[in-house]
Amino acid sequence: MDISKYKSHDRLLVAVDCIIFGFDGKQLQALLIKRGFEPEKGKWSLMGGFTNLNESTDQAAVRVLHQLTGMNNIYMEQLYCFSDVNRDPAGRVISIAYFALIDIADYNEQMQFEHEARWFPLHQIPDLIFDHKEMVAKAKERLQQKVANHPIGFELLPEKFTLPQLQSLYEAIYESPLDKRNFTRKILSLEILNRLEEKNKTSSRKGAFYYVFDKKKYAKLSEIGVKFI
Repeated sequence: MDISKYKSHDRLLVAVDCIIFGFDGKQLQALLIKRGFEPEKGKWSLMGGFTNLNESTDQAAVRVLHQLTGMNNIYMEQLYCFSDVNRDPAGRVISIAYFALIDIADYNEQMQFEHEARWFPLHQIPDLIFDHKEMVAKAKERLQQKVANHPIGFELLPEKFTLPQLQSLYEAIYESPLDKRNFTRKILSLEILNRLEEKNKTSSRKGAFYYVFDKKKYAKLSEIGVKFI
């Protein structure tokens, strides 16, 4: 194509929107903010922004996530391109959606205050602007698909966790109870968890041993395929 042809084409804005999931020990939650400008000012929204000329959409998403959470090295994955012509009433905007997983305990509450952000259980998501609710639904579906064969769920837990905590996480993601005996047998048979001698005794006198995820063991196992659930 003649480079002069570029000038004759329409100009589009490219945005990124981030679906941030966290786990509070019982429920899977999404982090939302109050939109600070028109259109739809004051309504609940995902955290997002426009991609700058000097950055990729991946870089823009990292920037947006850091602005909201104050955190670096967050697990993030590109989700989908939302390009409906009329998705944004202010102009022609294409949005590249990303979903991210963080441990709520590591989240900077000061950042939450500055951005009027709030955690919502997925079954209590309020009305959102534009097509953001569709983004959350698609991200939830992708997460359910991904955790069956990949250890990304551990991103939602503290570094050390108990087997009951791990089971609660999977039950929250799939919104369905799991048989305790089968779950424990399955996850331990993979031999990707290292048991610590320390116990969590907050829920019972006997307590439950803490475990940590062994990334090196998982790397070897992943070559032949892994099924967590």
